[in-house]
Amino acid sequence: MNETLKRGISGVIYITLLLSCILYSTESFILLFGVFLVIATFEFCNLVKINTLLPLSFVTLSYSIISLVSYYGKKTDDYLSNLREKQIELGIDIDQLNVVLLIITLLVFLKCLVFLFDNKELTVTKLWKYLYLIGYILLPFIFIVKISFGINDYNPKIIIGLFILIWTNDTFAYLVGKSIGKHKLYERISPKKTIEGFLGGVVFAVFAGYLISKLYIKPNPDFSDKSILIWTMIALIVGVFGTIGDLIESKFKRIAEVKDSGKIMPGHGGILDRLDSVIFVAPIVYLFYQILSYVS
Repeated sequence: MNETLKRGISGVIYITLLLSCILYSTESFILLFGVFLVIATFEFCNLVKINTLLPLSFVTLSYSIISLVSYYGKKTDDYLSNLREKQIELGIDIDQLNVVLLIITLLVFLKCLVFLFDNKELTVTKLWKYLYLIGYILLPFIFIVKISFGINDYNPKIIIGLFILIWTNDTFAYLVGKSIGKHKLYERISPKKTIEGFLGGVVFAVFAGYLISKLYIKPNPDFSDKSILIWTMIALIVGVFGTIGDLIESKFKRIAEVKDSGKIMPGHGGILDRLDSVIFVAPIVYLFYQILSYVS
């Protein structure tokens, strides 16, 4: 089987699985990204060369607990009450928890930016390997799920729209860069990326954001203009921070001297290779939502 055919088949399987789980139910969506998190953790541990047992146990337990208290708080309280045969209320303030998790994520993201642009930083200390595991792997997956709940309840259109923007940005960044790209974006880390490709990806992502807001989200007429603005802003976030996320993963791979983070998707690499953009985009989009909610 040639490489193009393998890449096409694995891509179709990935997109089918992704869309099916997103659309089927809240539980299938949360479970899928829990599985993706475990695989991404395994791949990241191999990249930075740390033992996988403790990290896999930690991220699985953390993701499960945060998901339960965030989306099934009442059911969790009832289950624990029945188990202990007395009334139990965890009383966790989810809003405060989200703020703490977001602050930790953004602080680690700032360190990721320093790591990316520091030409001298060619190794990762053991402490930062574990901090990256928390702030660059675990928490972004949690925020991927959280942004899908929007303001009120689970809304699959939000996460599907986000992935459409990421795929549009990646596709047109490649096509524009291959066609007219002449100026390297960050050659030391990713020799094939160009400034022209980056700008082309952003422009087409913004156009896709406009189409999503008009044809897919279809807000009520009173909210139409705001919806267009929101989705074009999200498209800009995707174009900028998605590219940064891709570059950061490329640096981890360059330090590890590997081409792909894994081999689970023939022709595409690993889960980290497929989700490196959304990992860096999701917490920023969540922050954007919080700012919108605060000012509106």
